[in-house]
Amino acid sequence: MSTTMTTPVRPMARTQERGEIRVAVHAGDPLVRAGLRSALGDGPGITLRDDPDQADVLVAVAGSEPHRIPAGSARLVLVADQPNQAELWAAVERGLAVVVARAEATPGRLRRAVADAHAGRGDLPADQLGSLLRGISRLHKEVLEPRELTLSGLSPRETEVLRLLAEGFDTGEIARRVAYSDRTVKNILHGLLSRFGLRNRTHVVAYALREGLI
Repeated sequence: MSTTMTTPVRPMARTQERGEIRVAVHAGDPLVRAGLRSALGDGPGITLRDDPDQADVLVAVAGSEPHRIPAGSARLVLVADQPNQAELWAAVERGLAVVVARAEATPGRLRRAVADAHAGRGDLPADQLGSLLRGISRLHKEVLEPRELTLSGLSPRETEVLRLLAEGFDTGEIARRVAYSDRTVKNILHGLLSRFGLRNRTHVVAYALREGLI
């Protein structure tokens, strides 16, 4: 009589499970960073990551050097009391989604903020939202408008050319409708392709529609 021996299978290293949110933490103070990691935990729903480039959401503490918050594709949860203008704009540039007051940074509040950020739901206190909107208005008037740009990053004529292209008009038809030369229309399209790293006219229309630019 023979018996079959089986080799014990070692448990595999824990990998991201379906539905889990990968979260990284950034804080200048190692103790604060450890506290945030402990508050977030590493249980169901959240997987902690050391590298922000591997995270879906980055939880960062506002400090005296906002430019040190890692830039990347992760959505940002900023833990701060009253972020100044520099901190707020630096956070916006790095994908700000939610601001959590330090006094409210309990495990439950942090987990809810992470879930909101991951789902694309923004959450800013009213006074900080007002400050942000005033800054955006100033940016438009002082920087974008003099350069014939809008908050979408497109000039009015770029928007018009893209809209007509999306409606199926060719270069010549667009030129006649907007009273530009064919060469101007082609230059506008070439500039858009180069700026956004797109391949062709179909790609630029798809990009504009997907990003809500037209």
